[in-house]
Amino acid sequence: MHHLNYHHLYYFYLVAREGSIAKAAKLLHVTPQTVSGQLSTFEDQLGYSLFDRINKRLYLNPKGKVSYQYASEIFHKGNQLAEILNTNDEINTKEFIIGITNGIPKVLFYDFVHNTMREFADVKYVIKEDSFEGLLKELAINAVDFIMADRGIAPGTQVNANSYFLGESSLSFFAKHPLKHNERFPGCLNHMPLLMQGHTSGIRHALVSWLETEQLYPKIVAEFDDSALLKLFGSEDFGVFCAPSAISTHVEVQYGVHCIGNAKALNERYYAITGKSRADYTICEHIVDNAKALFTQNE
Repeated sequence: MHHLNYHHLYYFYLVAREGSIAKAAKLLHVTPQTVSGQLSTFEDQLGYSLFDRINKRLYLNPKGKVSYQYASEIFHKGNQLAEILNTNDEINTKEFIIGITNGIPKVLFYDFVHNTMREFADVKYVIKEDSFEGLLKELAINAVDFIMADRGIAPGTQVNANSYFLGESSLSFFAKHPLKHNERFPGCLNHMPLLMQGHTSGIRHALVSWLETEQLYPKIVAEFDDSALLKLFGSEDFGVFCAPSAISTHVEVQYGVHCIGNAKALNERYYAITGKSRADYTICEHIVDNAKALFTQNE
């Protein structure tokens, strides 16, 4: 294939986004047969299928997923260009996309970026939340400019990116009610209901190892990929949970819980990841410097 037919690509993009030919046809104001024909033509031109058809339903295959990622970026940029040309608005001509992994506390993320957003007020900021792996894929195709994560890039990762260590915080444990006079931390965690971080969290493995080392065996009630959801269930007395000591005061006030102890041997680390192909590092550097300064102040 020498040339990409963007008309066909747009049909594919809508089918993938909406999840069905019928829904895409409704948006395009054409018949499902027209959409199906355009999609078949596109796949024939490519020389391979983009969907697996199972029980009359369409599922993106590996090539389809990659194509959809690029198509999303292409049409997003196209819409931006149309908006700029139509309005001649210089203010929103620059966009900076920040990806945040599910386990990063939202208040900590705010502390990291709010000064930068005020300093570069002429930039439109887009905040996206996803898994670490999902954000790395978007960084690889320049769909994301900056990632805030609770882990760095592993050696051997096939992504052209820079990883910056921002700082770390020990973890504190929180409960709806304070400890009784005869209870001591961390022994009190034994057999207590515990709300655990999900497998996508960078701290989960360290937390499990710490519990084993301390010979503590809490009852794991639930696991959460989303840190805010974990805290919400903790505030409703479903179990004890841990969060960075750096935001201990915020957690107590926001969720109406009590800090019952600090595990100084258990630390959560924070990283910034940027693509090496980005030409403008000014905003990235500002966020990184601000985040590092915050950890230095708290030492």
